[in-house]
This record gives sequence, C-alpha cells and structure tokens, in this order.
Amino acid sequence: MFALLAAKPAGGAALDQVAIASGAALLVTAVLLWLGLGHRSGRVRVLARVGRFSRRVSGLPAWAAIPAGLIVVSLVTALFGMLWDISLHIAQGRDNGPLANPAHYVILAGLFGVFSSGFLSMCLPLQKPSSVSVRLAPGWDAPLGGVLIAAAGAFSLVGFPLDDVWHRLFGQDVTLWGPTHLMLIGGAAMALVGLAVLLAEAGAANAAAGRRGELPWARFMRRISLPGAFLLGLSTFQAEFDFGVPQFRMVFAPMLVMLAAGVALVAARVWLGPGAALGAALFFLVMRGLMALAVGPVLGEPTPHFPLYLVSASAVELVALRVRRPLGVALASGVAIGTVGLAAEWGWSHVWMPLPWPSALAPSGALLGFAMAIAGACVGGWLGARLSADRTPSLRHAGVPAAFAILALVGYGLLPSGSQGVRATVTITRAADTAAARATATPSPARSAATDHAGSPPTAVAPAGTVVVRVDPRSGADDALWFTATAWQGGGLVVDRLQRIGPGVYRTTRPLPLTGDWKTMLRLHPGNALTALPLYLPADEAIPVAGVPARPSVNRAFGPEQKLLQRERKAAASWLWAAAYGVVLAIALAFLVALAWGVHRVSILTRDSSPQFARVSRPAEPVAT
Repeated sequence: MFALLAAKPAGGAALDQVAIASGAALLVTAVLLWLGLGHRSGRVRVLARVGRFSRRVSGLPAWAAIPAGLIVVSLVTALFGMLWDISLHIAQGRDNGPLANPAHYVILAGLFGVFSSGFLSMCLPLQKPSSVSVRLAPGWDAPLGGVLIAAAGAFSLVGFPLDDVWHRLFGQDVTLWGPTHLMLIGGAAMALVGLAVLLAEAGAANAAAGRRGELPWARFMRRISLPGAFLLGLSTFQAEFDFGVPQFRMVFAPMLVMLAAGVALVAARVWLGPGAALGAALFFLVMRGLMALAVGPVLGEPTPHFPLYLVSASAVELVALRVRRPLGVALASGVAIGTVGLAAEWGWSHVWMPLPWPSALAPSGALLGFAMAIAGACVGGWLGARLSADRTPSLRHAGVPAAFAILALVGYGLLPSGSQGVRATVTITRAADTAAARATATPSPARSAATDHAGSPPTAVAPAGTVVVRVDPRSGADDALWFTATAWQGGGLVVDRLQRIGPGVYRTTRPLPLTGDWKTMLRLHPGNALTALPLYLPADEAIPVAGVPARPSVNRAFGPEQKLLQRERKAAASWLWAAAYGVVLAIALAFLVALAWGVHRVSILTRDSSPQFARVSRPAEPVAT
C-alpha cells in the first residue's frame, strides 16, 4: 500500500511528465501557428477554404463563424473532462501524475480548442474586420471578440502550469475552489462572453456592409447553445455540491445556483429575446444529463448531479413579457428567480441532489440566495444590454454595484468559524464479508452496477462497519446543515446521511468501508462551522502522515474538517501564501477588467449600427476572410 501511495505525488508532477506535457503543448502550438500565420502570409490555404464554407452556411464572416462552431464544442468537451476528473479524484484520490489521468487529456483538448478559437479568429481577417478591432501589428487588425476568447483560453491554460507550481509550494489542494482550479474554470466560462462580443461584432459588420445576416438555422442554434453553454460554465463552480462533498458552507449551494441563473438567464433574455432563457436551461439540462450518464453509469465513477433552472428560466420569460424596460426586467427577474426559482431548486435538491437543502438552511440560505439572484440578474441585465444592438440603456449604474455585492456575498460566505465544541462517542460494529459489506466497499478495479446515495458504483472487498454516534452535547447535531458519514478516495464515494435513532444518537444507514485506501469520516456542519471526525484514514508516506485506525469504540472531538479533507496541504509561511494568492488574484482581475472593457467597447459599435443579425434587402456580397 505504501508503495502505491508513494507513486502518487503529493507536491507536483514528476519532472519527466512535465517535460512530456510541455513538449506536446509546444508541438500543438506550432501546428496552430503554422495554420494561422500561414493563412495570413498566403502560404497555407486551409483556413481560407474552411472560411468560405463556414460563411456560406452560417451567414457570418469566417472570423466569427469558425470560432462560433469550435468554441461551444470545445467548452462542452472541457466541462465533461472536468467533471470526469473531479469524479476520478473523489473516487481514487491523487493520481500517479498528470499523464496518468485520462480526464486531463480531455480537459486540455477542450481548453486548447477554446484558445484556438480565439487565435484563429484573430488570424482569419486579412482586412480590418470592424471599427472596434484591435491592432496587433501593422496590417494586422484582429476582431475584438477573438482577442477576448484567446485571452480567456490563455487564462485557463496558464492555470495548468501554475497548478503544478502551487502543488510544489503548498501540496495538493483537494478542492475545486483552489485558486488555480478557479482559473481553469473561470477562463473557460468567460470565453462565452468573448464569443458573444465576437458575434455582436460580426452582426454589426454585416449590417454596416449591407450583407445578409446570420442564417435562420445558425441563429436558432446560437440562441440556444451560446447562453446554454454560458449557464454550463457558471454552474461548474457548484461542482463540489453536485457530487456531495462540498468543502464550503452549505449556504453557498443556493447562492451559487441563484448567481448562475441570474447572470446567464437574464443576459440571454435581454440580449437574444423571447425563448432564449428557456432554451439555455434546456440546453443545460440535456448536456449535463448526458455528462452525468457518461461519467456515472458508463465510466463507473461517482455521478455528478446538477440544478434544474427550468422554473427560473420560465419565470424570466414571463417577466420579460410583462416588463419592457431593461432595468425592470433585471430587477423583476431577480425577484422571480430569488423566490419562485429558489423554491423550485430547494425542492429539486430533495429529489436529485446528494445533500438536500434542509430547513435549517433557512432563513440564511433563502435571504442570501435572494440577494445573489438580484445581484446576478443586474449583472446579467448589464451584459445583455451591452450586447444588444438597439439603444437599450446600459444598466451600468445597476451592474457595477451588483458586481461588488456579489463579491461581498461570497466574502461573507467564506468567513471562518469555530468548531462549536462538539464531541462524539463512536461505536463501530464490524461487518463480515456479507452482502451488506459487498454493497458498500468499492475497490478500484472492479465495479458493479449498483449505486449509492452519491451515485458511486460500489462493489465488494474491503471490510466495513456500521457506525453509531452519540453526540455530546445531545443538541450538537440538531438543525445541522449536514451530518454525514463520508468515505472517498478508496475506489468510490459513499455519502451516507446519518439516521437519528434517539436524542443525540445517530446511526449510519449502511456499513462503511474502513480499510485500504479509503478515507472515512463523520462530517458535521452546525451553524457556520465545518467540522469532521475521522473514523479511518490510511497512512500516507508521500505527505507524510500517520494513519488513523478504525477502533470499535472511541470518543473524539469534531475538529476543522479541512485538516482531514486536505491532508496533502503543506505548511508554508504566511507571506508565501499571501504572495501566491496575490499573483493569482492580480492575473484574474486583469483578465476580468479586459473582459469588461471588451463588452463596453463592442456596445458602442452595436449601438451605432443597424440591428445585428437582421436581414437586409441588398444582395449578399462576398465576405473577406
């Protein structure tokens, strides 16, 4: 076992794997440069031929048509890879290196596709594409949207080497919300804003030149896939809750769902008109449903769950039918999402999510979710109004304060708290190699078709035990936001919500794995505290840490759960943590400022042009690539 653990690096990838990955990245980049720069010099005709075909079938200039077709596919690919990667780490723990994880290849392919979309858009036009284009060099004017997409792709891709540096400095941060992980997710999601800018730019260019607009089939697909992909991207921040192993307060679950709904659905409706919000929600459900099916039953890993969004989308559509002014649409939609939509998601969590939202989450979850819905809707209204071709008010005075409100709400959710002083006497009754044990333990190679509460596919080998917990004080787990027995990284995932059998006494509903590579613990979330108590932890020489054996009876205090969930983290000087976070934050802020500048810049163009994507009576003219 120690040899296996030692093979799994806990502080960055092996140098030979770094060298191989870097060499492969350089090779793919060289091919991309050959295509793009060869097109501009006239020596390579591949992009010219593809560009003529794409503008003929879509009605858009090639510098917008090719990225529009490539980027959504790339983002869906990257999201599937990310969900698969998270599921693998939840089930198996650390991998043996970046090249040993098949999901990494899928993520890299998707993110490189995003970057390629922007780079090709920058290379395709041989003349100035629009009045807001960006001068890269004498004789080279690139579409503004293409520059933003390339920046988003580069922002995500830079997260990979920075992630390895982060692990070398601080060890593994076994959470989706690690700074470099958020770079990977955020850059991919924000690439959709760049695509929206690019399409607005293309529509204005068509209208200014008197060319026909986007063809009906392409317009229909865009109205569904673009905002739907944006909703997919914004929903990735909730992934820990989707799997049932969140490492942050439960209040973030409604907050993040409301934020994604407010921004994506309102932006879609304000920009793209009737049906766009509902189409986005349906696209989201189809894509996430297929991914859940692929990751869970097909690939045999823990299944990612997902929010509903349909009720929120319907509410936005109904509001927009009654309210005409954009600010009114944003505010009324925020209210509808934060009330009716929130109530629907609350109910949906009891139908599908691995950790239902309990009554103890009210009123904080309801109030903060409502506030996040309003703030998200105002940001979404600003984004949609900026992209709109008519003279819709910019909503800047609502969008900017709303953005700061979102930051404040997230900051409040991250406030630290104490351990609440709860202890527990734990009694473990060992289960033999019985049918119950076989239905619980999940070794790595063999998987069965059965599933547990979190959708992981269990089999049988590892010894297991039923756990009875007596909490001290007896009220220590009353009104807890979650009280679960969680076992992971031993070949699967078990999230068992404890059953109350008496005052202060709880029992697992199934035997838990208590040997091998499993990490099995009790997790208690009373009030604002996130606490845990170990039941069984393996020794790990790579970190190094000693193991915690499973004893028949033990009395322990619940402590900060981060020490158990992120055992691989290294201690480091406070100034080093501050410097590392400062660097990542500076890069992120620079990227977000550039994105906001691009949205503002294209709004000036679209407001000074005819309605984008509208057909005109003039005959179609050739479109220069």
